[in-house]
Amino acid sequence: MYAIGLMSGTSLDGVDLCYVRFSRDNTYGFKILNATTIPYSTLWKEKLQAAFLEDPSNLGHLHQAYGIYLGELLQSFIRENAIEKLDFVASHGHTIFHKPEEQYTLQIGDGAMIAKQIGVKVVADFRSQDVRLGGQGAPLVPVGDRLLFGEYDYCLNLGGFANISFEDGGKRLAFDICPINIVFNHYVQKVGRAFDVGGQFASKGKVDITLEAALNELAYYRKNPPKSLGFEWVKETVIPLIDQFDLSVKDVLATFSQHVALQISKVIQPRRRVLVTGGGVYNTFFMNHLIRMTASEMVIPSKMIIEYKEALIFAFLGYLRLEGETNVLKEVTGAVRDHSSGEIFEV
Repeated sequence: MYAIGLMSGTSLDGVDLCYVRFSRDNTYGFKILNATTIPYSTLWKEKLQAAFLEDPSNLGHLHQAYGIYLGELLQSFIRENAIEKLDFVASHGHTIFHKPEEQYTLQIGDGAMIAKQIGVKVVADFRSQDVRLGGQGAPLVPVGDRLLFGEYDYCLNLGGFANISFEDGGKRLAFDICPINIVFNHYVQKVGRAFDVGGQFASKGKVDITLEAALNELAYYRKNPPKSLGFEWVKETVIPLIDQFDLSVKDVLATFSQHVALQISKVIQPRRRVLVTGGGVYNTFFMNHLIRMTASEMVIPSKMIIEYKEALIFAFLGYLRLEGETNVLKEVTGAVRDHSSGEIFEV
């Protein structure tokens, strides 16, 4: 089967599109045929950032408008890459709210609008069903980690949040560890940069041990999985805590780098093979810090896997959904049962 996976992360870098071929014999196989990231325009970035504060009555319109926008991106991607074989599209959408403890999650991007524009079946809204079943609605990637990347002891993704997936006693455990790029980017933007290239700003800062201690005491870190994080928590808890200390951007980045490396090292056992993906891989300062603190082998895959693993796996979740196979694990999300999630929008 041929599919395109769409992913938009919390860091608002843009929309990832990943064209992939899936195969199945005794195991699942895949080949990424093409992939790209289309950066958000200033207008769309502002719309998505403001949606968090939007009156709920206006979100329906944004849901449809964003679906039309995704459809337009898909049309361009299909045309530019002369894609002829395409069985379906799987869209994560963009998360506006994620409060599973209040039984609420919202990813905008109307699948019906996408299907109408491109004339291909669409699978979308992967998280809502899990929340209705008492789960966190996240993380969803671990099914793909197990079935497509099972040769690694851990799969670590360094995106807006650092999240991890691994086998433990025959069960797949996975959870968000802590924020990472969503915080790094917030502070480096104060000095006119989109992100801290290679961790250059962080490398020139000094760790503030008082702030580091305060961060390490956040209640989330004492919770047992299943657990997940959302942008709201960062905005309401983490940013105000950091801002109390009135530090330079460089010192904030240095301190938060150490904080993240420590939190990850608490999860990863030493001398293991860890597949590392996401934009954080390119932060050399942070990665060197992480390698020292974990004493494990950090495997950096191809650029396609680093940057498009999540879009790839959402395409895979769509594939499993259309096959009627489980694509959400109860031990990962805390739902009452394993299930096959995602709403199917026919043409």
